[in-house]
Amino acid sequence: MGQKNIEERILENLVPIATKIAGYAAAPIGEWLCYSFRYNNNIENMKNEGEQLQSVRNRVQHSIEAALRNVEEIEVDVRLWLTKADAIIGKFEKVLVDNKEAQMRCLCGACVNFKLRHQLSGKAKKIAQEIGELLVSGRLIGKVSYRPAPEGMMTTTDPDYVIFESRMSAMKGLMDALVDTNINIIGVWGTGGVGKTILVTEIARQAKEGKFFDEVAITDVTQEPDLKKIQQEIAEMLELRLVEKSVSVRASRLRQRLKPNMIKKKTLIILDDIWDTLDLKHVGIPSEGCKLILISRNQDVLVSGMGTEKDFELGVLNEEEAWSLFEKMGAGGDSLTDPDIRSTATEVAKECGGLPIALVKVSKALKNKSLFEWKDALLQLRNSTRFSESTSSNRLPNLAGL
Repeated sequence: MGQKNIEERILENLVPIATKIAGYAAAPIGEWLCYSFRYNNNIENMKNEGEQLQSVRNRVQHSIEAALRNVEEIEVDVRLWLTKADAIIGKFEKVLVDNKEAQMRCLCGACVNFKLRHQLSGKAKKIAQEIGELLVSGRLIGKVSYRPAPEGMMTTTDPDYVIFESRMSAMKGLMDALVDTNINIIGVWGTGGVGKTILVTEIARQAKEGKFFDEVAITDVTQEPDLKKIQQEIAEMLELRLVEKSVSVRASRLRQRLKPNMIKKKTLIILDDIWDTLDLKHVGIPSEGCKLILISRNQDVLVSGMGTEKDFELGVLNEEEAWSLFEKMGAGGDSLTDPDIRSTATEVAKECGGLPIALVKVSKALKNKSLFEWKDALLQLRNSTRFSESTSSNRLPNLAGL
């Protein structure tokens, strides 16, 4: 006769005996012995429920992993369900281990431990009930994630961004204009390569981090604007699907999305590299409902052409700031310990004309280079500067040969 049958027969005999001996406490004792009597059933039921929960839990975990691979955010309630499932599975597995140890002791000849059986049986029954409730909600879980609005360049500070004393006033003014509810369109202008985009992007990042804006979209307009491309980039950053082909219909959809109170979000849109007047209505950007920063090399394009309400000029760096940036961005490697190279390096930095983009590019390109390479770079920069002056060009020096 098996160990299980022996134990059950012992319990069958004990229940009526215990009831007769303590009639006044028959209910509590009967319940206590009932747990022991139904020990195997409770353990088996818990095991079945636990295996089902593990299966559902694994399915949810697989969906979560697939969502994370697609850079999606996991819903809060799904994370909470998974935490609860892991906790209950932990308790379920602990009871199974304790049960196995109890069985091993019986097989080794030890007497039946009714107190332990009662405890394990009670735990198993309670855990099975908890698992059952969690299984119901787990099977109802549908989509576990959502796609967050693209952050674009708003997540971290650009590694080439450096705060300069000469620009503190413009930075403060720009931030004040962003939070001023009476100003909708802000302009930032200055010569090419002066660092307008980097500065505006950093200010926008700080504004978003400070909860002044819920969403930020940035796009390049360029010399030959592609309205569909501009619309698409803005729409994607705002999580708006544009399936229409007509520019005017797409503009209507985008304008509707940006209407005041359409959604309770504060939106900042940055249009960079504007060369000529751009009709915002054709793009789909309303005059109200969002804040705009327009970036151009030409102040007249912003003020006269696009009606900016507050403008900020970004100038070149002074000599001290330019050299500080030049050293910081890479050229300060071992090569600058050589007095001859350092002398040439100061001339190279001057030829960059106080333009942060040129200073950063040249500095990184010449890190730990030889004196010959430094002098060759200086010659290229001087020739490039003379060409720019003779053609009245406002382009950056040609550094392709460095």
